Amino acid sequence: MEEDHRQSLRRARLRLVKELQVEPLWDLLLHQEIFTPDMIEEIQKAGTRRDQARQLVIDLQTRGKRALPAFIWCLQETGQNDLAALLSAGGDQPQLHPADLKPVEIRTRSEPRDPRITTSGNLPFPVQELNQRRQKPSRDITATRGSVEENTRRNAETVYVLRTDPCGYCLIINNVNFSSASGLSSRAGSDVDCEKLEKRFRSLGFEVLTRRDLKAQEIVTELQSLATRDHSSLDCCLVVLLSHGCQASHIQFPGGIYGTDGRSIAVEKIVSYFNGTHCPSLRGKPKLFFIQACGGEKKDRGFEVDSEPSAVESDASPIQVPAGGSDQTDAVASLPTPSDILVSYSTFPGFVSWRNKCTGSWYVETLDHVLEQYAHSEDLLNMLLRVANAVSAKGEYKQMPGCFNFLRKRFFFTAK
Repeated sequence: MEEDHRQSLRRARLRLVKELQVEPLWDLLLHQEIFTPDMIEEIQKAGTRRDQARQLVIDLQTRGKRALPAFIWCLQETGQNDLAALLSAGGDQPQLHPADLKPVEIRTRSEPRDPRITTSGNLPFPVQELNQRRQKPSRDITATRGSVEENTRRNAETVYVLRTDPCGYCLIINNVNFSSASGLSSRAGSDVDCEKLEKRFRSLGFEVLTRRDLKAQEIVTELQSLATRDHSSLDCCLVVLLSHGCQASHIQFPGGIYGTDGRSIAVEKIVSYFNGTHCPSLRGKPKLFFIQACGGEKKDRGFEVDSEPSAVESDASPIQVPAGGSDQTDAVASLPTPSDILVSYSTFPGFVSWRNKCTGSWYVETLDHVLEQYAHSEDLLNMLLRVANAVSAKGEYKQMPGCFNFLRKRFFFTAK
């Protein structure tokens, strides 16, 4: 939606919430393709008429540049002309006329058409549909409304609802250059990964925060800073870690991430900063972690060789973390039941993760592509299966992404 359209909606918000009659709008909003049936259901779950009107105004701002003109037309068609005029006065809005829509010919079953009677053309679709509604309720519309009432409680219990804008923070930590004392090589191609994910998650409604080349303690500081923010007005949180990785002792979440100084942080400790104890404003909300780093040093040749490996590097490191590492006590003490958490790894624990110097890592490149293609229609777990299937077929050495899923509901991104 254009910014001037958003401003018009914001200026009219109080009056819309007070006066807007939402019930007559649902069918027209569907016909105009402003919202899908699922989106209408989510708005209706908001509660009272005022709550539904408030949510409708919020969601309308994410529905493209023709959303406001179409909404104004819907208001006019339902007799809410004062509100339509209020929004039209907020800017020069192109009017959407019924004639702009595809005409549908009306044929009655009870009477043959009289050839002596001529008309100038078929009735436009919205006029036809409104006329039919006066005579007889549409079966499809009735079924849709019935399913909304029947499925409201069930959907709320099985799907995370993302209503806020932004829907949450997305912290990306991108470690590219490492100190000579660390013994770790620079990660050519990681900036490509970072740029892709910045654009992708902004398009999915997140406020993106990017940090580059952080030492281990600096990573901890950034994570704790994010965890201590007030997330009460947001619906979720996302953390992306791009670095070298290693194996680490763990109870629930394997692996570790290196800072640029060569010191590692256990993934388990990273996740623990966002659990219900340390981040109460995210209780009951999804917390997603995407990790592009090695889980170890093993290389999996698979069973097929079909690409050039010359431009591909590994995020493995020669440094091993002792089995009795010092992170174990902190992880055990600070990890209650990890509900509403998903950790997606670029590779199976113990194996390397591959990165192309020019196009970025296999995992991020594939994840970005899958999100672009399917985020508007598929839930996160289904998309991660697509990522795993695509990445596992790449390269001379094989790579198998995976995830540790403690989400209680299905998660759908809000694609704009």
